[in-house]
Amino acid sequence: MNKFLLKALVLASVNIAIFADAQFRTRNRMDKLEEFDQQVFSWGFYLNGNILDYRIVLNPRYGMNGNQNLVTSKSSTSFGAGLIGKWRLNDYLDLRAEPGLQFAQRELTFNTQSNDQYAAGTLTNAPFTPFPLTEKDKVRQVKSTLVDIPVMLELHGQRWYNSRPYVAAGVNYIVNLQSNSTSTDDNLQQVFRSTTHNFAWSAEMGIQFYFNKFKLTPAIRGTFIMNNEVVADNANTPPYWAAAMSTLQTRAIMFVLKFE
Repeated sequence: MNKFLLKALVLASVNIAIFADAQFRTRNRMDKLEEFDQQVFSWGFYLNGNILDYRIVLNPRYGMNGNQNLVTSKSSTSFGAGLIGKWRLNDYLDLRAEPGLQFAQRELTFNTQSNDQYAAGTLTNAPFTPFPLTEKDKVRQVKSTLVDIPVMLELHGQRWYNSRPYVAAGVNYIVNLQSNSTSTDDNLQQVFRSTTHNFAWSAEMGIQFYFNKFKLTPAIRGTFIMNNEVVADNANTPPYWAAAMSTLQTRAIMFVLKFE
């Protein structure tokens, strides 16, 4: 084994052992922030890293060529931050609102040149003039600035020394500040449009750790937009882009660090 890797593993093991001993030892142990969870209202903030992608349902005519998917997405990593407001309902339930700002950039690839076969028109789409798609036409870098407002119900277990596990679930209202939904330009002019106002559901699990001055919570959250984010291209735009997708929905996995 690489000596550097071995040293890193040993150092990490020692740090974890020291942390666990400090948090959970019973001899001479003092519970920390004992009255913190008895507050009716409490506040904090969080930082998070994200992995974002799209769930795509393809149009069977313009989004597929036989068994080949003509539209694909590439996931990306990003970051965000927000505030925490918590309302204690009882010993086991809290209601949380965690408004935050998330930044994202995803990539969509449209290999839809084969849709030229429909240039004569169909019963539902007018004829169009095909043209060769360049690399710039095929790839869309979708930048998003998301105002995310989740409201979640938290169910936690009993405190075990200086830690407490929990699960939470709820709904989100998400505003995409870079949606381009009101733009008169569309993909023919290199402008990808999506919906501005969106609704999602979220589920989360984590462990709360109590220290002398604050509570630290590492958690994993999944957020999934429920509505269709596709905004149709203009009527005179060939079916190379938005027409190839029946449904487009953001899905995200978040790694969250909360400080209260």
